[in-house]
Amino acid sequence: MDNLQKIVLLIDADNTRLSKLEAVIKEISTHGRIVVKRAYGNWKKDALKNWESELKRLAIKAQQQFDYVSGKNATDMALVIDTVDLLHMGIYDAFVIVASDSDYTPLAIKLRESGVFVMGVGEKKTPEAFRKSCDEFVFLENLDKDTEAKPQTAKSSKSGKRKGKNTSSTESEDPLDDFKEIHNLLKIASDKYQDDDGYVNVSSAGTFIKRAKPDFDSRTYGYAKLPQLLEAFPDKYEMKKYSGKGTVTIIAYRCI
Repeated sequence: MDNLQKIVLLIDADNTRLSKLEAVIKEISTHGRIVVKRAYGNWKKDALKNWESELKRLAIKAQQQFDYVSGKNATDMALVIDTVDLLHMGIYDAFVIVASDSDYTPLAIKLRESGVFVMGVGEKKTPEAFRKSCDEFVFLENLDKDTEAKPQTAKSSKSGKRKGKNTSSTESEDPLDDFKEIHNLLKIASDKYQDDDGYVNVSSAGTFIKRAKPDFDSRTYGYAKLPQLLEAFPDKYEMKKYSGKGTVTIIAYRCI
């Protein structure tokens, strides 16, 4: 989603973390200019009473939505209606939905079918259907954390377990900690995009992985960037750097 000019940010306050709002805005701002920032919720609820000051500070427009039936909230419907209205204006390049609710899956599919870029932001518990319906999905847990010093424990094809920070039993059971799928995708990228010497531009591989697995983020595995993840597996990948146009340095890998 690099260099997109106009981004719409839509937040379901009932399905996200207040403490992560600023980190979400910083993450999205690296891709372009956020021109619409809205948060949806019933602000009369005690659970949302702390949101007011943060919404004001971050210049996010609060959209009030009352619960018409006890035990049910209408926030998601209000967000969907506004999203479709904004889409029909035809002036926005990307839509970001901040929620961990699978109910937004049809909306994400509709947006993609309309040709705009769709990003989801939510917790790791977000159902796969919503994650896969986006062009890109970012986990809230990956925002505002030190990824340099906390690589996840990963299995190596040669040595059983790689060196890394021990994780809790809950984390180790998380399927997102399994590197097998990532290695498979890197192998596919190698087969499809390698040059005459067998090397693949890491940037091209990363783009392919995002298309195949929208929720891929090297930070999930404890690495700030994809090249660092590759470098952690010297028994699988050989790395090299070379000069591109101007001052650009290109990082490439090939499978061993």
